Amino acid sequence: MKLRGIIPPVVTPMTADQDVDLPGLRKHIDLMLAKGVHGIFVLGTTGEFYALDDYEKQSIVADAIKHVGKRSPVYAGTGAETTREVIRVTKMAEKEGAAGVSVITPYFIKPNQAELFDHFRRVAESTSLPVVLYNNPATCGGVSIDPETAAKLAEIPNIIGIKDSSGDLQNTIEIIRQTPPNKFSVLNGRDTLILAALQAGAHGAIPASCNIAPDLCVGIYESFVKGDIEAAKTFQSRLHGVRMAMSLGTGNSAVKEAMALLGRSAGPMRAPVMPFGDSQKAKLKAILEKAGLM
Repeated sequence: MKLRGIIPPVVTPMTADQDVDLPGLRKHIDLMLAKGVHGIFVLGTTGEFYALDDYEKQSIVADAIKHVGKRSPVYAGTGAETTREVIRVTKMAEKEGAAGVSVITPYFIKPNQAELFDHFRRVAESTSLPVVLYNNPATCGGVSIDPETAAKLAEIPNIIGIKDSSGDLQNTIEIIRQTPPNKFSVLNGRDTLILAALQAGAHGAIPASCNIAPDLCVGIYESFVKGDIEAAKTFQSRLHGVRMAMSLGTGNSAVKEAMALLGRSAGPMRAPVMPFGDSQKAKLKAILEKAGLM
């Protein structure tokens, strides 16, 4: 399997009572696929994996895979704080038929590089599924997968790529430089840098803002592949403000708030994250209007 293209980490729609809304998830997945994305990723950070129980995670993975069918690969986030727990959730995803799993670094205990290597190695050895590393130091207390560690992990047969959300283009470039491009895919996780990462040799992106603006995200990638850099720059420029708007709220709450403003509500975030106030909504609406989305 070769990871490439735009793979949205889809939101987990919720009802007004904050229950998982599977019909809403199916509807949102259909929209993403209609916009030309290259895969579907459930239970990511944007999908509030940290707020879901075991039954909900399994229901989401199973429902998404059944609904998508052969239209696209479906990847599942199986990250957790301990190796034992990641292996358990990964086995669930494998049983349900996921195309691969994405594993974020432990986000509380701050493991060192030797511990990170052992963690990901043991997870990979526990499954036949392709494994994608997920590097997000801002969310994980500063813990980052060093390029040298990524290179060592790339030697493990079923570790096939990394999502680098460090926001540090130099770090992304160094991972690209140290890993084999024919076997290991580097995907950008900072939406403002999709084009820059592609130009540096990245294979695609896993952008949270794709939930809001799939046309822009897919447009960046497809324009780049066709060699139309000016069009790619235009799409990237329009996306920039949308990604920066995520700082308006806690976690990824701005994603769901933007979706609601665009007429395709995915419901609330799970508490304790609160809905936007009028001032936040006004700022977000102005950003979406400037991006040409409203």
